[in-house]
Amino acid sequence: MKAVVFTLGCKVNDCESGSLMEGLNRLGWEVSDSLAYADLYILNTCAVTGEAEKKSRQAIARIRKLNPAARIIVCGCAAEKNPDAFGKKENVTLITGARQKGKILGLLSEEGVRIDEEDGVYDELLPPKTTKSRAFVKIQDGCNNFCSYCIIPYLRGRSRSRGLESAAREILESPAEEAVITGIDISSYNDGGRGLADLLTAVRHADKRIRLGSLEVSAITGPLLRAAASVRDFAPHFHLSLQSGSAAVLRKMNRRYTPEEYAEKVRMIRSAFPSAAVTTDIIAGFPTETEEDFEESLAFAERMRFASVHCFPYSRRTGTVAAKLPDLPPEIKSDRLHRLLRLSERLRAEYAGGFVGKELEFVPEEEADGYTVGYSENYIRLYVPGKIEKKTRVIAAEPYKDGLSARPAEAK
Repeated sequence: MKAVVFTLGCKVNDCESGSLMEGLNRLGWEVSDSLAYADLYILNTCAVTGEAEKKSRQAIARIRKLNPAARIIVCGCAAEKNPDAFGKKENVTLITGARQKGKILGLLSEEGVRIDEEDGVYDELLPPKTTKSRAFVKIQDGCNNFCSYCIIPYLRGRSRSRGLESAAREILESPAEEAVITGIDISSYNDGGRGLADLLTAVRHADKRIRLGSLEVSAITGPLLRAAASVRDFAPHFHLSLQSGSAAVLRKMNRRYTPEEYAEKVRMIRSAFPSAAVTTDIIAGFPTETEEDFEESLAFAERMRFASVHCFPYSRRTGTVAAKLPDLPPEIKSDRLHRLLRLSERLRAEYAGGFVGKELEFVPEEEADGYTVGYSENYIRLYVPGKIEKKTRVIAAEPYKDGLSARPAEAK
């Protein structure tokens, strides 16, 4: 029997889908993560934006074209937010939500809607089976921040953390050459008073590169940076969520810091890791954002010298505080998004260009057009000619596509 676990959205969804795939394998299924013919499909959905929800619904039609007789199980944030939108779709036999996804393996033949109530307990899942060079290790779920634009805390529930020993064991035992520590809000990780710094200390001797996922400003502390510096192979890349460089907009977003406080955290990072990549997210066109506010964001991003900026337009999410505010015209949001994207591309090129001629650590991920493609420790996308099968030192050569071309260090 064939099954497909198809995923939309974040790296946490990827982790959870990987766990479901491992469980299906153990039950005797032949499993894939690509949309192809199968007897059973598990669709792991996303609701972070309206577009993500739309793609989640559209995936049902794509599945039915592949196999009109297939059984479809829908889980994830979009299913949690609006189960009726999927219950009306043909072939959908079971709908679960964003929590307790491990239970799906025991419900494969069930029908109906099974949305779990929040219970405050971290859902321990099977370690995802991976043959990839990078493994994403989930350590936390849920969020307590309640940013005014974000629906995720209402869908995923309150923050809850995985046991430190369990998380450390998965990191240490993973066959991947890089482990990325991820969650909905890993900054809030707390196992009985032990936080993210303690987890880094527990894996400091790992025989693989350790990278942190997205962080909140509050996470950047002296103890965290010292713990990171103690890790034998730590990736000096900090994705520090910003959302706006305007103090007025940050207040309306319910983000609990000012631009100056954010800048101080970046200073701390660069003091500890001088060549670190600092990347971020910025929303274009939040409802209260004026042109002056937006110009402040652009200027602040330039001042921070981000290595890259993940830019996206504000998407109204029913049920959030910001949804009660009048939305900006689409053309304004589109214009601001494109201005942000242009700035992000320039900042990315400037940061990467500073490493031309320097030696970097390369972890391969895929092959494309005669190159092995992967990332450096500071998250520069590298293109190395030929076939590279394991982590290696390379010399960055010149700008290429969305990163740099490089050659093995021994070839210098």
